[in-house]
Amino acid sequence: MTRFAPQDRVLVSPRHLAGSGLGSTTVDALGPLIHHFGWTTVEKLPHGRHALLASPGGEVFVQFDPLRQDGLWWTISHHEPFWQAQFSRQTPVEAISAVTQALPQMLGDDQYADRIPVTDQSTASVARAGGWSVRGALHGATWTSPDGHCTAEHTGGTEHVWYVKHSVLDGFDTHWTASFTVDTPERVTAQFMTHLIDDRPVLRHFEDVPTLARRAAVIIPLSIGGLGGHTVHAVDQVGRTVAHTSGSLRHR
Repeated sequence: MTRFAPQDRVLVSPRHLAGSGLGSTTVDALGPLIHHFGWTTVEKLPHGRHALLASPGGEVFVQFDPLRQDGLWWTISHHEPFWQAQFSRQTPVEAISAVTQALPQMLGDDQYADRIPVTDQSTASVARAGGWSVRGALHGATWTSPDGHCTAEHTGGTEHVWYVKHSVLDGFDTHWTASFTVDTPERVTAQFMTHLIDDRPVLRHFEDVPTLARRAAVIIPLSIGGLGGHTVHAVDQVGRTVAHTSGSLRHR
C-alpha cells in the first residue's frame, strides 16, 4: 500500500469501507434542510454535539447525537405512519445525506428536484445492479456486497424491514449499521442503497479511513502527476478487475 500521511486527502472505494467521513468531507446531511427547505432547529448544542431538526409540517425529525452511548448517531423519525431509520457512527455520511436531502421531495417539496435525484427503483434492484449477490431465507433475503464485508438483510419481520451491517474481519472501528423499520418508504431504503453502492470514490483524510479497512479498500491520492484522482482511481479499479479475471482463468 502507498504510504500516506494522516492528513493526506485520498479517494476511497467501495464507499462502505471509507468510514463516516465526518472529519474529512464537506458533505452536509443537515445544513441543506435548514438553508434551502425551511426545516427548523428544535434542539442544538455547540460544536456539533447534538442537533434535532423538524420538517416544516412536523412530520419528520432528523437527529444527530454523537453523545449516544450505543453509537447510533443519526435518527430519522416519521410520524403517521411511524417509521424510523437509524445509522451508527461509521456509516458513510454520503449515503445518509442522500436520504436526508431527499426527504423534502418525499414530503411534496420538489423545488430542488432537478438537483437532488431520487431513485424510483426498488432497493433489491439497486443492490442487484451494484453486483451484490442474494441468498434467500424463510422470511426474506440477504444481499451481500462483492467483497463480502457489507450485507443488507430484507425481512418480513415486525421491526426492521431492512438492516444493513458492515465490518472488516470483525475489526475494531470498521463496524457500522443502518436500520429501517416497517413502513419505511421504499424510496428511502432505495435512496440509501443507491448511494452506498455508488462506485465513485469518496473523499477522506487518510487517518479517517478505519485502519483495518485500508487493505480491503482502493485508496488513491487525490491528485497524481497531473491526472485527476478519479481518473487514477478508475484505472486502478480496471487493473484489479483484470488481475482478478486472469487469476480466475488460470484456475479453470
